Formats: sequence, C-alpha cells, structure tokens
Amino acid sequence: MNEISSLWQPFSFIVLIISTIFLILIYKWYSTAINKSSPPSPTKLPIIGNLHQLGLHPHRSLQTLARRHGPLMLLHFGSIPVLVVSSAELAKQIMKTHDITFSDRPKLIAFDKLLYNCKDVGLAPYGEYWRQAKSVSVLHLLSNKRVQSFRVVREEETTSMLEKIEKCCSSSSSLNLSQVFTKLTNDVVCRVALGRKYNDGEDGKKFKKLLGDFAELLGTFFIGDYIPLLSWLSFVSGLDGKLKKVAKEFDEFLENVIEEHVHVGNEDYKDFTDILLHLQKENVPGFSLDRVCIKALVLDMFVGGTHTTSTALEWAVTELLRHPKIMHKLQTEIRSVAGSKTFITEDDLEAMVYLKAVIKETLRLHPPLPLLVPRASRTKVEINGYEIQPGYQVYINAWAIGRDPISWERPEEFDPDRFLRSDVDYKGHDFQLIPFGAGRRGCPGIHFAMAIKELALANLVHRFDWGLPGGARREDLDLSEANGMSIHRKFPLIALPALYDPLC
Repeated sequence: MNEISSLWQPFSFIVLIISTIFLILIYKWYSTAINKSSPPSPTKLPIIGNLHQLGLHPHRSLQTLARRHGPLMLLHFGSIPVLVVSSAELAKQIMKTHDITFSDRPKLIAFDKLLYNCKDVGLAPYGEYWRQAKSVSVLHLLSNKRVQSFRVVREEETTSMLEKIEKCCSSSSSLNLSQVFTKLTNDVVCRVALGRKYNDGEDGKKFKKLLGDFAELLGTFFIGDYIPLLSWLSFVSGLDGKLKKVAKEFDEFLENVIEEHVHVGNEDYKDFTDILLHLQKENVPGFSLDRVCIKALVLDMFVGGTHTTSTALEWAVTELLRHPKIMHKLQTEIRSVAGSKTFITEDDLEAMVYLKAVIKETLRLHPPLPLLVPRASRTKVEINGYEIQPGYQVYINAWAIGRDPISWERPEEFDPDRFLRSDVDYKGHDFQLIPFGAGRRGCPGIHFAMAIKELALANLVHRFDWGLPGGARREDLDLSEANGMSIHRKFPLIALPALYDPLC
C-alpha cells in the first residue's frame, strides 16, 4: 500500500501540472476568441479604463487613437464600454443600417438633471414617449412652414445686429463678434420659443449667465457617470451643487414664462410656448403633454439652437478672415445678387450658391458638436465582423469624419469650392458630412438653424468689409478651441468692420 501511495504522489503532481497548463491554454484561447469578436482597443488601466487618454480635446485625442486602432474602436470609460466611430462608412452603419439598434441614449447625470429626466426630444430614451415628443416637435414646432413663420423675427434681429455694427464703423473701433453672434442667436431663440427677448437690465444679465452656466454644465464631464464609486467627487468639488442650482433656476424661469403665457392667453400662437399650451388644451391623442414636457421641449430650443448656431457663425467668419480670396469671392456673389439693396432678405438666399458652400465647408471643418450626442446600443449586433453588446455607449466623431482623407481631398484645407463640384449635403444622407447627425436621432432643427446662419452671414459680408485690429496678420489668427460639448473658439473673435461703399 505504501508503495502504491509513493508511486501515486509524483503521478498526481504531473496530473496537476498538466491540468493547470490545460486550463491556462483554455483561458488564453477563450480570451483571444473574445478579443477577436470585439473591436480593437487600446490598453486600459484598472478602474479608469481609457479615460486618461481623452485629453483636453477628446475629438482630437480620439482621432489620434483611431489612426492607430481603426475607425471602429472599443474604449472603456471607467466601467462603461464605449464604441468610437471615426469613418463615414461606419457612421452609416450606425445611423442608417442599424439605426434602430443604436437609437437609444445613455443616461448621464448632466442630461438627467438639466433636462427634466431627459423629457426633451434630443435626449429622451428611445420609445413611445420619444416618438410622440419628436412628432410634436417636427409637426408643430420645426416644420418648414413653422420655420418660415418666424422669418420676420430672424430678419428683425439681423437688422438690429447690423445697426450696432454700423455704430462701430463710425468710431473705427473693433468688435467682439463672438458676443455679437451669441446675442443674435439668443435673441432669435428667445423670441421664437418664449415670445420676447430677455436681455435688458439686471434680469438680462442673470439670464445670460444662466444660459452660459447651462451650456457649460451640459458639456461637463461627471466622473460618477463612468466610475460610480467616485461620484462623491462631484459633491466635494461643488459641481453637483452647481448643477442642482442651475436646473432649479432655469425651471423657475420657464415656469414664470409659462404662467405669463397662460394668463395672457394668446390666440395667435406666436411662439413655441403658445403652440405647446394650445396643444395641451387640444389633448394630443396618446400623448400626455404636461407642464414638465412643455418646459423640456422649450428648453430643447436653447440646447440645440443657441450655442451651436453662434459657434458655426464664429468659425465661418474666422475662416473667411484667414482666407481673403474666399471672402472676396463670397462678397462678389452676395453683392451681385443683392444689387442696390442694403439688406439681404431670405428670398435672396436661394441664389447664393457659394454662401451655402462656405457654410458647408465650415460645418465640415468645425462641426459645433464634434462628438455627436452619444447613442446607446439596445440589442446585440454585428458591425464589420465585430460583436457589439447591448448597453454600449456610442460616440460618432463627426470632427474626425469631416477631416478623413478617405472621404475628402486636402481635408485640412478650407476650400468651399469642393462643394461646387459635389452634391454632398448636411441633411443626413451623406455620412461624410454629419454636423446634425442622421437617422432617427438626427437633429430635427436643421432648417431653423441654417436659416439663421445663412441670413446673418450673408448680411455681415455684404454690408461690411472686414479686417483684423491692430494690423494683425491673418496668419496670426488664433484657432485654439475651448473645452465643452459645443466647441467654440477659446478666445473671442475680434474684428474690425468697415462700411461697404459700392462706389469705391
């Protein structure tokens, strides 16, 4: 018996070693199989995953990573798997081929707190509520007919902007165009959504600050979204308190606006609040349009129609100042169409082909939202042979796609002429140009936003000649970007206007 036991000991040891090696081989094979079925990923760190690789400008950092790992890339922001898409072909698969699969939105702290638990159209979870809310927005608030009904607002506010610029011309003083564009878009949106402007006196200053804080918080990174164990950091830093304060103040402001509308009882339905209150009385079939929903839909206009529009105008004029030949070509077209008119109306815009090309080229190089509003996968799906699991967050890098050499010749060059030779448009059918997104979750306010951009830019370059103050050279114009959800210039755009004299 002792002999058998002594023989068994080395044999059992050998079996143990072989079993261990076998288990290691199985584990490695299984891990390789899993990795082969998932998109390429850069190495991640414990707890934080790939968060350390985002940098100050995530759209740029993600472009750099995509060049190394491919246009479909899997990152981990803390514990959350995040799919990053950086090519037109793959964006088409996400937003068209598998649009339903990727039509959900991730639940993020800032969106949830600021937008009434995501009751707005842009960030509501995919489902029946979102379908009804989008239907109300598209049919009653942002249809072509409704956008045209606000034409007088756009033209009046553009005229007001031009008059203020003319005063600068008489004193030969430079002008902060970043402030001018912010005021223009805020005034238009306030009149369209709320019925009047909120820019005078102390109340105007408070509202301006409230809008700025709101936009800043929407683009702020909350660590608790990705590493729940570190949520306390937002409390310690005061970020959570600021978020609650801004949400409360904006809610009180909108509540007062709605109460004013209820007591006045406007039968002309002149603004979005009037329209929504009328629909509430009419009882939209299958949709409960309560007070919270009304506030969320009105708030959508400020989320999608203020900073993004002013940012696009800011970058358009920046590029025109950097490229005087393009500025001259645009002015020649506009002044030829306008003739002796001093003010461009919306009727004149249709004939301005180069104007539209300049705006397209600006949106290609400087999409206001370089990373489109994130999506979330609803079911398991295969993309390019890779398995995408439910619950993945999806970021589409519109900034990188607009600069992709596969889709664009000389992608870093500002060249509006490329759109005179191409039918590519920004309306969601051409995935190499997607500043407004595409598919079910594409921005429903394209017509509204473009109407402001075209009218404002056409009048600015028609009425005035532009230069840089202090004899600055166009090559010295700073192109640094600010941080946030909407990427505007880091430093305000300061320019020197001179009233155009057609006799010179």
